[in-house]
Amino acid sequence: MIMSLTLYPLGDYIQLLQRKNLQLEFSGAPLTREVSLVSCDSRQVVPGTLFICKGAHFKVEFLQSAKEQGAFAYLSEKRYDQVDLPCILVSDVRLAMALLADFYYNHPSAKLGVVGITGTKGKSSTAYYLKYIFDEYLAAKGQPASGVISSIETYDGVEKFESHLTTPEPLDLERHFANGVATGMRYLTMEVSSQALKYDRVKNVEFAAAVFLNIGMDHISPIEHPDFEDYFASKLRIFSQAAAACVNLDCDHADRVLEAARKSCPRMITFSQKDPSATIFGSQVRKVGGDILFRVKTPRYSREFRLTMPGLFNVQNALAALAVCEAVGVPEQYAFAGLMKARVPGRMEVYANADEKVTVIVDYAHNRLSFETLFQSVREEYPGRRIVTVFGCPGYKAYDRRKDLGEISGQYSDLVILTEEDAGEEPVEEICRDIAQYVEQGGCDYSIVPDRGEAVRQAVMGCQVPTVILLTGKGAETRQKRGIEYIDCPSDVDYAKEYLHEYDVQHGMDGMSKVRALLDVLPLLRRYEGRTIVIKYGGSALDAASTDTILEDAAALQSVGVRVILVHGGGKEISALLERLQVETHFENGYRVTDQTVLETAEMALSARVNKSIVAALDRIGAKACGISGRDGGLITARQKDKALGLVGTITKVDPRVLRTLLEGGFLPVVSPVSRGEDGGALNCNADDAARAVAEAVGADKLIFLTDTDGILVDSHNQSTRIAKMDVSRAKELMDSGLIAGGMIPKTLNCIHAVEHGVGSVTVLDGRMEHAILLEAISEKSLGTTMEKKR
Repeated sequence: MIMSLTLYPLGDYIQLLQRKNLQLEFSGAPLTREVSLVSCDSRQVVPGTLFICKGAHFKVEFLQSAKEQGAFAYLSEKRYDQVDLPCILVSDVRLAMALLADFYYNHPSAKLGVVGITGTKGKSSTAYYLKYIFDEYLAAKGQPASGVISSIETYDGVEKFESHLTTPEPLDLERHFANGVATGMRYLTMEVSSQALKYDRVKNVEFAAAVFLNIGMDHISPIEHPDFEDYFASKLRIFSQAAAACVNLDCDHADRVLEAARKSCPRMITFSQKDPSATIFGSQVRKVGGDILFRVKTPRYSREFRLTMPGLFNVQNALAALAVCEAVGVPEQYAFAGLMKARVPGRMEVYANADEKVTVIVDYAHNRLSFETLFQSVREEYPGRRIVTVFGCPGYKAYDRRKDLGEISGQYSDLVILTEEDAGEEPVEEICRDIAQYVEQGGCDYSIVPDRGEAVRQAVMGCQVPTVILLTGKGAETRQKRGIEYIDCPSDVDYAKEYLHEYDVQHGMDGMSKVRALLDVLPLLRRYEGRTIVIKYGGSALDAASTDTILEDAAALQSVGVRVILVHGGGKEISALLERLQVETHFENGYRVTDQTVLETAEMALSARVNKSIVAALDRIGAKACGISGRDGGLITARQKDKALGLVGTITKVDPRVLRTLLEGGFLPVVSPVSRGEDGGALNCNADDAARAVAEAVGADKLIFLTDTDGILVDSHNQSTRIAKMDVSRAKELMDSGLIAGGMIPKTLNCIHAVEHGVGSVTVLDGRMEHAILLEAISEKSLGTTMEKKR
């Protein structure tokens, strides 16, 4: 814990409880003793702890352990005479815990822009949309990233972990707020569940904005909400703690939501896709390729926004995020960029097998409203496909959900497979049988497979016709609740990838199996016979364990008549040799400042060491290779890039005659990027630029950049945002809009330049992947990012 807290004596805590009419009695408690920690977990107790006894599974042994660890008093709704500690008796331990947690952590929500989101569906997506927007805004100001507390993940500037509770208990929640304050965090977005509102988990939290998304039937059970009215009234409590209310005018019972918001909140922001009078009005929703475009009108602007995450229903969540931006004053350009980049782990993640016959959609949908929205979206986006749904329900809670999900899945699916989903202390088979009766009423086939991994496997392997498999409820979670514990397990994303791969192996579409059985692959490779392919080989690809397989791939292509040119870098080898020779060097704007000594060392490392080691490795696997530098035969000519950088070159000309001579002689040229200066001396050039210039000069059919990412990414920190295919105009559009940014821009510019100057296509490929080049050549779909002039 890094925060510095002001500590108070026990008497101050008791006075707080008395002011709230919660304290019933206490005796023998040392009122002047300073409280060093407030905790309900005996494993965390330190000397000077005020211990709280709470929970259905509380045991007196926990209190005894707390005493032994240094607790000096306890707070409870009942006495535990077996343990000799002063007792503070209260009438409502849940409310007391929330008040004491807020007091102990010095009311941190007042120093942090906390945004609370409630609703029956869409909380996670809206929370992540806001996090992406806030992070864009904060990064521009040089400030720390925003926090998030959701059913998916918790991040508070200090702690980051997978969540298993939508809204944490008060002591955990206030600790996260305090961590955020201590690390200089400006915003934190959180999901606020109906249970958290009903049972005072968020009591005393100050919300800069409270979002009400929608309301539907959910969480109705003896241990949650006895009826819909209790559920609805609990959610409406969020407005009593908010400075601004953001309300969806399109939700059911909107009038009542507005009434509750107006009663408590000094400021109101509304959003809608139906009512043009809303503060945030969204319209003209449409799909363009894989993106969703929509127009937004607010008091500050009118413009078009773009979502790159699937699901037309996500427009409503985006409008909610924009309403918060209006409430807290985030400029529109950051909202635009954030929404374009936004991804939600485990939410509408789409995976497919090699020929896209089987598509698996992983989503957290787990109640009637989210199920209906998901099925309607799938029917619209995948018309005519068979639908298989895999899901379960949690144990001993939300009993109405079993009927709702059973009926809806039975209505829309061709097959339902019922399985484990946080069954807790209730037997999985009993939960599944309860759901099954409603599935069967819809005339839908079903099966019960308690093991979730096996359920996914059966769903995937049983596909004979084009199918969409909806894998709902768990998303990217890696734990199952069994009994009272959470057990580690693969996520639904892991299951989807594993069994789609198995499906491809079984149906002969697995790229790796084809690589291992080269004779089966030769007919596929021969379609490249006579073509010219330039491979940029270096950086992470050169350093990775897949080095040998990349060279094997190049040799295999040469063996079937492909004209292969390999251009390599070697920055790490240069640095290592400079260090060994004790030659000082430094970088400016990403370029190594290169004097004559550094240049001679770089040429030795690149042309003598790296180049010759690659040629030797190719020779060992039977390839006919010849190493040359850009200086040989006047291959690459360059001018000085910048005097401040010294002998660093910008390529001005490539004379391909020496390459053509080698290719015609059956050689595989291996090119070092050390180039000939216009004055006859040497200059060190960027290997990416050299590969691109060589490919243009020889009129290559294909240029491959081997790198350390899956391709060109919308969000450089998120591999799932890879763009599989695009043309030049699309690439320029994405850069102009800010969707491709940072380190992805130089890669994209090289691709554009190559395609516009005669190269057939350019692929950015993860060179760390085993047999990356052959897998790309024989795969049914792009494994990286491929750019062509026209699609």
